[in-house]
Amino acid sequence: MRASDKAYEALRTEIVEWRLHPGAILGEVEQAERLGVSRTPLREALARLTADGLAAQQRGRGVVVSDVSLEHVDDLFALRRALEVESARIAARKADPQTFRSLRERFIEAGRSNDADSREAYYQLAGELDQSIDAAVNNPYIEQSLRSLRVHLARVRRLAQDDPVRLATSALEHAAIAEAIATRNPDVAAAATQLHLHHSLEHIKTHAGPREDTE
Repeated sequence: MRASDKAYEALRTEIVEWRLHPGAILGEVEQAERLGVSRTPLREALARLTADGLAAQQRGRGVVVSDVSLEHVDDLFALRRALEVESARIAARKADPQTFRSLRERFIEAGRSNDADSREAYYQLAGELDQSIDAAVNNPYIEQSLRSLRVHLARVRRLAQDDPVRLATSALEHAAIAEAIATRNPDVAAAATQLHLHHSLEHIKTHAGPREDTE
């Protein structure tokens, strides 16, 4: 992996997971030393983060982690519905059923746990479902659009404070999507995805607020 790619991936992960909070200064010297790269690839990484909307140039402070706002959440979900509902429909026609039967069982099990470790495991499992659908769809244009979109959605979603009740319900919704794909039912897969996205958006708009760990 190129040094600039290494720095970009590390910083992007830390921003999405709120280990680098909105407003945090991404100083070239400090970050280059911390990540073990020189300043030139670090500048390239910061330029990519800025292009992604995850960082911003701020007068007098340099590059900082960008703020997270609910202002455009409806627009984000409009695009998400267009891409993910159609992806679920395509995956139900093309995917390996066994892959999605296994995911269904794992989501059902995830819905029974609510400690901090299991919540992180749940997010990883949701990412695995996304990757499996992407692989089944095999459309690089959709995949690239979703990759960019998911970064911003992950930051917004965590404003809702990882509510255990919502996560348990979400796990069952994901299980329903996986089951519909496994049984090769495009209409049900699309409907299950639509329902999950509706509930996700309503939960974010109702429960999102300043994160305690940003104080």
